[in-house]
Parts: sequence; structure tokens; C-alpha cells
Amino acid sequence: MSRQPLQPPVLPGYTYVRPLGQGGFADVFLFQQDMPRRQVAVKVLHARVHDAAARALGVEADVMAALSAHPSILTVHEASVSGDGRPFMVVEYCPGSLANRYRAEQIPVADVLAVGVQIASAVEAAHRIGMLHRDIKPSNILVTQFGHPVLSDFGVATAVMAGDADDVAMSPPWSAPEVIDRMSSGTVASDVWSLAATVYTLIAQHSPFDESDRRLPPAQLKARILKARYRATGRDDVPAALEEALAGGMRRDPGDRFPSALAFGQALQAVQRDLGLPVTPLEVPTDAWAQASRVTVDDAPRGPVRSHVPVAQRRRGTVTGTLARPPHATPRTIVAWALGAAAAATVTTVLVMTLAGGG
Repeated sequence: MSRQPLQPPVLPGYTYVRPLGQGGFADVFLFQQDMPRRQVAVKVLHARVHDAAARALGVEADVMAALSAHPSILTVHEASVSGDGRPFMVVEYCPGSLANRYRAEQIPVADVLAVGVQIASAVEAAHRIGMLHRDIKPSNILVTQFGHPVLSDFGVATAVMAGDADDVAMSPPWSAPEVIDRMSSGTVASDVWSLAATVYTLIAQHSPFDESDRRLPPAQLKARILKARYRATGRDDVPAALEEALAGGMRRDPGDRFPSALAFGQALQAVQRDLGLPVTPLEVPTDAWAQASRVTVDDAPRGPVRSHVPVAQRRRGTVTGTLARPPHATPRTIVAWALGAAAAATVTTVLVMTLAGGG
């Protein structure tokens, strides 16, 4: 039995519209941002600000902010704490997900290949800043209002970074054998597996080790994943090269899989070339960007602080905005001082008029 969603928080500058979804750690609501005026999704943690989960949300916001420049990663706008003490994050509103689409229709192979390359480049970007996603699956690939797929929900990844690995819930239909077996909380190889399993699901309309017409009980599904015997998608329009690419991403031994998300994306590009389709670009960041965008976990206070600009101690005998008359001045130096003071006053007057919008 599903629980009732939490009440939406009261957020200054935002107007509540309706609930979007609920999960084990957070609820998501649709809000209208007042300025600039746009619809946004607000992810609100069940936990209060002093809980460990709140720390993970702060890391998640940092990670997504670092990756937001990537066209296939969800954009984050803001993160803070509501008046009732619940941490929240404001992100781009996406009206759909690929989970909705694959359940409703058989997605053309060309569309799946394009999505696979785009999300592979997003995963590669995350890996290059030292971040594993750990929960790649169709429901975490959202579709923007312009129809572009974006990878979302780095919550599991950041919970591990923040030290909560024991509480992380996996998504078995798309989890690698070593994760199912609790031998690992995630690696590049397990992300590659989940990426390949997600592309498989978009093609076959079911996860790789489920039956085509029903979901298996969890224990039976996990037993199949641990054996990792690849089964073809069952679609006549899927070329052998695509089946080979999917199998290469889901080999039981992590060392036998594609070595990176980039390599898996390149394999999908090769299938596009074989089929005479337009080749989707792999948008991979530079090493310099990756180094500058790395996110670390710290215990520094988060939130607005009052800035402090140190001011040099003024010398005695000076007056702010004017030139002080030199001591023991001769008539000649007094004239020079007067001319300098007049010039300074003129410059100050012009500056003030300029800032005030004067001519």
C-alpha cells in the first residue's frame, strides 16, 4: 500500500501546482517559479536538515550543478532548506520519462540508438569528474519539453559519497551481478552494465532478465542476473551488431564488459553507421573541465552567509573621498594640493552621475 505524499513545502518565490511523484527518500512536486516565470520540479526530502540524507542532497545538488552544462543531464536551479526544515532541490521540469514511453509503445531502433549514445555521453561525463551514477534505469531518463532525454537522480550516487552506502536501495532489474551479490556498491563497470540493460529494456519493452509478459519475483530475477546469460531482445528489426553491443555491456565478469560508457556509446554509433542512420555525437567533456568540476564531500556549513571584505586601515589625516591637505605645506604645495582635490571631486561627481544614469 503506497503512503500519502508529504505536504508540499512553502517556498518564497514559488507557487505550488501539484504532486509529480513519490519515492522512498523524497517526494517531487510541480511548482511555478515567480521570477523568472517558469515551471520547475522540486524534490523534497522526507528527512530533516540534520539527518544524513540532507547531506547527501547537498552533494547531489553539487554534482548536478557541476554536470548541468551537459545537454543530456538534468539541470539543477537551486537547493536549500524549507521553512519546516526539509532540504529541497529545484530542477528543470520534464513532463515524461522513457519508462512511460517503452511501456506504451515499441520504440523504433533508430530512436533507441540515439538515446543510448546521448545517455552514454552523460554517464561518461559523470565518470570523468569521479562520479558513479549507480542507478541508471529507464525511469531515471527524463524527457524535456523539447523531447531531449536527460539523465536524472544522482541520489543513490551521492548517498554513497556521503557515507550512507548501507542504506542504498538498488534497482535489481538493471543492477549488475556484483551489485546484486553485494560484492560492490558500484563501479564504472556496473554503470556500464546498467546502461546496457537500460538500452535493452527500451528495445525489448522489458528488463533483460524478466519475462516478456511478466515481472519475475525478486529472488528469481536476482538468480538470473547472477548467472548473466544474455538473451536476445526478440525483435526482428534489431541487427546482430546491436545484440552484440548489448551483450558486451552485460557480461558477467566486469573486466569483460566495455571498459567505459564512452566505449559502449561508440559501439552504438557503429550500429548507426551500419544501418545508414545519422550518427549521434558523443558529447564528452575535456579533461580540463573534468578536473575543474570534480565534487568533494565536506562538512562546511551550507547556505547563504554574509560576505566579508577586509578593508585596509586608513592612514591618519585622510578623509574618505577627498585628498588630505599635506602638513607643513608651502604656498606652492598648497596650490598643487588644491588642484588635485578639485580634480578628485570632479571625477567623483562624474562617477556618481554615471552610476545614477545621468548623461
